[in-house]
Amino acid sequence: MTKESILITGGAGFIGSHLVRLMVKKYPDTQIVNLDALTYAGDTLKLYEIEELSNYQFVHGNITDTALVKKLFAQYDFDGIIHLAAESHVDQSIKNPLNFAQTNVIGTLTLLETARRAWEGSFEGKLFYHVSTDEVYGSLGAEGKFTETTAYDPRSPYSASKAASDHFVRVYFHTYGFPIVLSNCSNNYGPDQYPEKLIPLFIKNIVQEKLLPVYGDGQNVRDWLFIEDHVDAIDLIFQKGKLGSTYNIGGNNEIKNIDIVQQVISIADKYLGRPKGYSQKLINYVTERLGHDFRYAIDASKIKNELGWAPKTSFEVGIDQTVYWYLNQFDALP
Repeated sequence: MTKESILITGGAGFIGSHLVRLMVKKYPDTQIVNLDALTYAGDTLKLYEIEELSNYQFVHGNITDTALVKKLFAQYDFDGIIHLAAESHVDQSIKNPLNFAQTNVIGTLTLLETARRAWEGSFEGKLFYHVSTDEVYGSLGAEGKFTETTAYDPRSPYSASKAASDHFVRVYFHTYGFPIVLSNCSNNYGPDQYPEKLIPLFIKNIVQEKLLPVYGDGQNVRDWLFIEDHVDAIDLIFQKGKLGSTYNIGGNNEIKNIDIVQQVISIADKYLGRPKGYSQKLINYVTERLGHDFRYAIDASKIKNELGWAPKTSFEVGIDQTVYWYLNQFDALP
């Protein structure tokens, strides 16, 4: 890695904390600055093992704070940015779309414009990496997969805000020659995810013998990507991705939501010493989510062919590790 100073936004969240830990340890000669607003899903305790390292600095602040972002650029002279900060929960976006537009759109634009002006003399050796989601592509039927050229068709305030931020990032590349790369990933899972997301929420509810709310008939399909595989892909794209390019990152794990629930129940009941199928009684089918996309599926052949990346963790291994981790961390969960 040739970067001397990198800004990672959202580095106290689920994906960000895993990435920050990886990069601080892997690149000891690179200064890593972690900017995070510490909203409900952010937690600096995820970073305790690196907080005393000399090449790591945490900054509590919001990406929409132009004065703060400018101050950080002046202080650290960043030559790389990995932008992960975002409001990301679809249900919350339906309740309060303005928050998502403010953080995901205005926040991204604030970073882009501050970086453009800071790097105005020369973009040589600079890079802005924007991490996004497959939800910007909309919904698939029973066949086909999302590719990097799939037309955008967002169906929720969350995905609309991410689509808008993606467009701004590409506009900066085409208008200003600003150095960018993007990635769009499928559903992440793994240890340390905030328990509002499906897998950790259901593990928590199983332990407490609370209902497991399944939207509609549970037939919606998602592709699942283990967190460690995702951060490895981000690191690789940041180092070797082609300027102006987008890379889809998928786990090759298309699974119906109800099948996810069944697997989590089976593993959790096993580790909890409960009879087989004990927690099946907790499944509760609820009214379909507004704008609920039917199926997501990622074609990750571009990143495999160009950069040599492929997911290493099978869903069977990843989900077992994830359930085991949450059951052992249960008392510390929010």
